[in-house]
Amino acid sequence: MSKSRKTNYPRWDELPYAGESRPVENPETPFAGSWTTYYIQYEDNKWVSTFTGETIPFQVRYPSTIDWYRELPIVQRTQRNLTREQKAIAAYWGTGVATKQWTPIADQLIDAYGVEAPRGARILAALHAGLNDAFVVTWFYKFKWLVARPNQLDDQLATFLCTPRHPSYPSGHAAVAGAAEVILSYFFPAERRRLHELAEEAAQSRLYAGVHFPVDNEQGLRLGRQVGELVTRQLQRDRDTERRNIDIPYRNSENIQLTPPPYEQVIPFDFDHACDSLVTNQANKKRKKKESLPNNHAHRPKLFY
Repeated sequence: MSKSRKTNYPRWDELPYAGESRPVENPETPFAGSWTTYYIQYEDNKWVSTFTGETIPFQVRYPSTIDWYRELPIVQRTQRNLTREQKAIAAYWGTGVATKQWTPIADQLIDAYGVEAPRGARILAALHAGLNDAFVVTWFYKFKWLVARPNQLDDQLATFLCTPRHPSYPSGHAAVAGAAEVILSYFFPAERRRLHELAEEAAQSRLYAGVHFPVDNEQGLRLGRQVGELVTRQLQRDRDTERRNIDIPYRNSENIQLTPPPYEQVIPFDFDHACDSLVTNQANKKRKKKESLPNNHAHRPKLFY
């Protein structure tokens, strides 16, 4: 595969996905990296804290320091040897947008720990604001670096799930998982270990799906956890009118079993299974390419992001 003159790694915007004849022409929300954020903001060519103004030195490996062709065989071996459980994990975490599985986890915790209504709203607000920020900063780096997907380095790679229409590095699912882990662990420290396991599984699911390199997931988790730490640092500063800490972390375990498993969606939906890139499902490989729709058309939600 050829490499860009501007970078020393394969670029997402220069290579077609396996099963396609030209580079991606319909990128998913390429300007999301400039959207409104809540706990962080981008100004003067740097990320800063919205509340303190301090510079945020996000620690994410620069893609030129990564050997992408050493990462590729791991993806290839994984796709050849997927177990039934790994397929279930990939399908569960890869269904819908990356927040679809974390909101029910937060709801389980709020219910099981008997959280009061205002505190429940605060938890959900902090979680989703943090996930928004994790998404934005991830998209910022995705479209800044434009790192190719595994199936762009191997044009015969059939993936278990459809390859998303945005660059590979870092993984958005992993970043969301890392942020969710840290934020929910702040409110529910009794569940810290289980939340860590779920975050690791969510990130690993993208390798099982065949749509990310291992380093995408490792660094995505790292980035998301940094965002989560920034959120919780601000939450710890918050006081009520009596100058008391607002948050009272739930430290005594309620001995609940956070799902998954089972790997079943809390809110099922009949998603669109159509896919342009090469997938292991033969029915999806040969379907006709859909006609382009105007930007203001309401697309049916896709199954895998």
